[in-house]
Amino acid sequence: MPERKTPGLFTAPDGLRRCFWCASTPAYQHYHDTEWGFAVADDRRLFEKLCLEGFQAGLSWLTILNKREAFRRAFAGFDPAAVARFGDADVDRLLQDAAIVRHRGKIESTINNARRALELAGEFGSLAAYAWRYEPAAPGRPRRLTHAALMALSTSPEAVAMSRDLKRRGWSFVGPTTVYAFMQAMGIVNDHIEGCAIRPAATAARAAAATIGIPQTRSPSS
Repeated sequence: MPERKTPGLFTAPDGLRRCFWCASTPAYQHYHDTEWGFAVADDRRLFEKLCLEGFQAGLSWLTILNKREAFRRAFAGFDPAAVARFGDADVDRLLQDAAIVRHRGKIESTINNARRALELAGEFGSLAAYAWRYEPAAPGRPRRLTHAALMALSTSPEAVAMSRDLKRRGWSFVGPTTVYAFMQAMGIVNDHIEGCAIRPAATAARAAAATIGIPQTRSPSS
């Protein structure tokens, strides 16, 4: 009997069903299986993802993923304290680096945002403590994350609120869509489609959040 297809999922050569968007390359599938949607409390990774989402604007995430190691070399491993010390000479150096996206506005934004990230860490204790305040409560999420439900989720009230607050604090390239993509990637929301073989593992990772230091409090979405 043929396998019943679920919209938004594909069956990989290993027999597991996964979210449709990672089907194009093994690297994309590995990212889907091991990173996307898994709860993160490490400030460097959180800062990196916010920056790379800004660089992605107008491009595909796969383009950025393929350049990620080059970005890490260029931006001191996305250590906010190191990037915050970058100056005009570093901007000029990065504009000559063909391995990354050479966009002056995005490069300067990353340096600015590193300084703002240090301010956030000083106020809240860590970037993670700040970001996880915007984890949505279950009643505000789709009861079942189908393909159709995911396609309707380009942002959320919490992403809008976080975007607004970051902009108020001087961050740039942090619009609501960018912030929601950050929340998806860092496991602040679990947007693996129902039936994806990886969704239970992402759910379990969030359940174990206390062991990796993720705070349990949420802030209002408005």
